[in-house]
Amino acid sequence: MEQIPVSLWTLVAGIVVTAISIWIGHTHSLLPVQASQQAPLVDGFFNIMFTIAIALFLVVEGTIVLFLIKYRRRRGDDSDGVRVEGNVPLEIFWTAIPSVIVLCLGIYSVDVFNRMGGFEPGSHPHLPRHTAQMTGSAIAATLDDSLKPATAPEIGIGATPKTLGKPADLVVDVKGIQYAWLFNYPATGISSGELHVPVGADVLLNLSADDVIHSFWVPNFRLKQDALPGIPTQLRFVATKPGTYPVVCAELCGGYHGSMRTQVVVHTPEEFDSWLSENQVAQKQDSQQIIAVSESPSWRFPAMGNSRTRRVNPADLSTSEFLAPHAHHMGISAAILESLVSSQ
Repeated sequence: MEQIPVSLWTLVAGIVVTAISIWIGHTHSLLPVQASQQAPLVDGFFNIMFTIAIALFLVVEGTIVLFLIKYRRRRGDDSDGVRVEGNVPLEIFWTAIPSVIVLCLGIYSVDVFNRMGGFEPGSHPHLPRHTAQMTGSAIAATLDDSLKPATAPEIGIGATPKTLGKPADLVVDVKGIQYAWLFNYPATGISSGELHVPVGADVLLNLSADDVIHSFWVPNFRLKQDALPGIPTQLRFVATKPGTYPVVCAELCGGYHGSMRTQVVVHTPEEFDSWLSENQVAQKQDSQQIIAVSESPSWRFPAMGNSRTRRVNPADLSTSEFLAPHAHHMGISAAILESLVSSQ
């Protein structure tokens, strides 16, 4: 019986490794449920990287195990192993293959980043193209204006090529503070400790921070954007699945960084309209700011009962009552939060 050629064993091993890698790379459950329009783009890239990683793991570890068995020391054999000084073709092979893989993944990642709006140009002022036709005084005025501080470019991600340059369906101002997220809806005046959006709507988040760098991350959306003090940033997305998903600060921002969590609630359009009507914030009256206490547990003050919506004057609240919704949302007691505020 003739010995099976090494090349045939190599081919069979390659087919098996490829099949196992593709199967594991596309059937794993490492990622949370997709809940945004952008999530499939990120997951597709992750699955390819994971498939390649599985293949490399099987090849490297399989070779180690094979060599341990085949070239193990036999009983009574005290001779030295074969002296191997190097193999130039093999070294070129194991250098070229990873280089090609990294290059292809880099090109693919740039394409995904671009399709998610990562290269959206900022609003930079430019001189008019018809400068040559302008008078001397007009040119001087234009040049004088160009020396003035320019508007900061927009830094953002999440927009698709179809939404770039188009107004969003819903705009929410998001502010990160130590250690909470505050959401304000400019169109309605609603303020909340949770993000509420309708499914299928093009949502634009204007991110900012008052103290240190925070990072707004929604794992189910596969989107993350830093909130920078003094530098406005944006995050744009379209939620595709109703539900409640965690929002995590992914940037170390202080001692209570781990408790800086909230959630994004994706409603059906009807539920979102109902939420808006129930949480409509009254306008200022006689220089007194009015706030609405909604039915949501994170915004209900325990001392006030369980009424559906109550209007109160913040000046009439004790420190513990005023901080209660933030403390509940951050997972700490109001007393601890009050002591932190008092120590500032």
